[in-house]
Amino acid sequence: MNCNTGAILVLSGPSGAGKSSLIKKIEEDIGAYYFSISTTTRAIRKGEVDGVDYHFVDKKNFEEDIDEENFLEYALVHGNYYGTSMKPVKKALKEKKLVIFDIDVQGHDEVQNRLGDITTSVFITTPTLKELKERLHLRGTDEDKIIQNRISMATKEVQRISEYDYLIVNDDLNEASQKLIQIAKAARMKMTSKTISNFVREWESVS
Repeated sequence: MNCNTGAILVLSGPSGAGKSSLIKKIEEDIGAYYFSISTTTRAIRKGEVDGVDYHFVDKKNFEEDIDEENFLEYALVHGNYYGTSMKPVKKALKEKKLVIFDIDVQGHDEVQNRLGDITTSVFITTPTLKELKERLHLRGTDEDKIIQNRISMATKEVQRISEYDYLIVNDDLNEASQKLIQIAKAARMKMTSKTISNFVREWESVS
């Protein structure tokens, strides 16, 4: 088992697939965790709280942090920047917490490149594209143009499911949450290459 650091659980999938609902559903069953809050340049929505839902900053500040390499990952999505600061992630890992990311496929690539040894990834989606469209329209938080952009993005993201460790089809929230709890617990047991090498060396040294 990975005893020196925490672990990372990456959740990706289309907007409207229910990732936020799943996270709320499982939080009491997965032990100590840190949910990585993204930084974004998009406008704050009604009901959102800065520092809880996102860290809201202007484009100038965001790009300064890019230049200073303060992001684990970042992407330009629908005309706005989204990114993940390294500082709280490092702190949570040292505290042996499960760090949960809700990021897109581009962000998943970056996390795998930099922290793949301790990362488990899950793609979450609706049963069909038709249902995704219905959920996005029923949600009523976005204009039609943004919804169309999200649908277009979703059709591209689904083509990359094979790059993830697990797929959860969020048709029934209770069933999907139970699957995610099992995956979260397994993520904590993932061993790094260094841990495995150390074990093999110690195992061979005892005769």
